[in-house]
Amino acid sequence: MVINLAGQTARLAFQAGQLDRLGLPWQRVEAVTPATLSPPSDAPYWQRWERPLSPAEKACAASHRAVWARVAAGFGPVLVLEDDALLLPGVADFLARVTGFQGVDHISLETRGRRKLLGAPHPQAPMRRLWQDRSGAAAYVLWPAGAARLLARADRRAGIADAVICAAYDMSSWQADPALAIQIDQCARYGIPPPCPPTRAASAHRARRRWREWLRGCGPAFACAGWRRSCAWVCAGFR
Repeated sequence: MVINLAGQTARLAFQAGQLDRLGLPWQRVEAVTPATLSPPSDAPYWQRWERPLSPAEKACAASHRAVWARVAAGFGPVLVLEDDALLLPGVADFLARVTGFQGVDHISLETRGRRKLLGAPHPQAPMRRLWQDRSGAAAYVLWPAGAARLLARADRRAGIADAVICAAYDMSSWQADPALAIQIDQCARYGIPPPCPPTRAASAHRARRRWREWLRGCGPAFACAGWRRSCAWVCAGFR
């Protein structure tokens, strides 16, 4: 499922070409906008997070929540993509390996060059147990049970989509290792020409989020030295 705003036709064309080349069937999910937000932006629900949410963050969270509802009503795992997610060619093989797994709720495919706390590798797929993640919600695989848990969490408290996911410690969450996706604003890090330019608004929004996270002590380095020793870098296979 590809979350896409109606006006982002270039990104949709990019996703169509990428997913068709990988042989992955897909469907577009209309992204929520601040104008179509439900509950509306001034509802008390949106005041329940640790800081005020911007209109774009509320709309993004509502878009993911709409996808979670679809996944929860289904019968198998779904690859969820924001429309600026760039996938590696190995994604199709990876998805074929994990589709029938039991006891897995969520797999992050993404890296943003930020530390993740990882555990033991899975015995049957190139992924590791994911204990802590700060990397966004651009590309992940979600099972119906995991979607139901995310919906229950989102019902209790608003929050940006990736924060809801990373705080869902009741999920069996995993990380593809090596990572199999980046957002296009990370292309320069890996020396890849971006398939379409990131919007200036999105880049500014992510910069503000990084600054706020540093102020909250949630930046890429953990404060605890013991945790730093336990953390592992997840390298994307783009080199």
